[in-house]
Amino acid sequence: MREQIKTLPAVTVTIAAANILVWIFLEAAGSTYDSEFMTAWGAAYTPYILENGEWWRLLSCTFLHFGAEHLLNNMFIFVLTGMRLEKFLGKLPFVLLYLFSGFAGSALSFVMELKAGEIVVSAGASGAVFGVLGGLTAAAVCNHGKVEGLTLKGLFIMLALNLYNGFTTAGVDNWGHIGGFAGGFLLCLIFCLMGIYRKD
Repeated sequence: MREQIKTLPAVTVTIAAANILVWIFLEAAGSTYDSEFMTAWGAAYTPYILENGEWWRLLSCTFLHFGAEHLLNNMFIFVLTGMRLEKFLGKLPFVLLYLFSGFAGSALSFVMELKAGEIVVSAGASGAVFGVLGGLTAAAVCNHGKVEGLTLKGLFIMLALNLYNGFTTAGVDNWGHIGGFAGGFLLCLIFCLMGIYRKD
């Protein structure tokens, strides 16, 4: 029992709980389907970021979700993948990867939004979740094609399915997913090259 407690993915559980608690709080205070309300609480909104210098929104938006379904979809995938990557990398590197991936996803989404001349309100942990998937992919590349019970082939299939779902569903921030995946892959690759991971 003590060994099980020690190996509990504490960071993954904490991050998921934080996202859920933030959603519950916001639902109690207003409506998470209301774009104006979500912007007031830290969702990414290009005019505020660009004109007011509110760059913190690129990270705060990753802890906000539009409705229960949006939240549960992200947290379900995150817990399944996050517990594996946390075990492989360790707690602090995993936290850094999660936050960096979320920021990278938001940043690429912001840049592409500027290029397209679009203005939308963005929120969600999916960039960070894709970053975890990117981290697992990098870990598998560095670990003979598999990591924590997942193969590189299985990870590519998971990535393809999630990207397909994003491109065929309206209102999904695909650039955020791509940016998050790239950020997670690159940072985990750096960690692996530095020897910052759990060795069997």
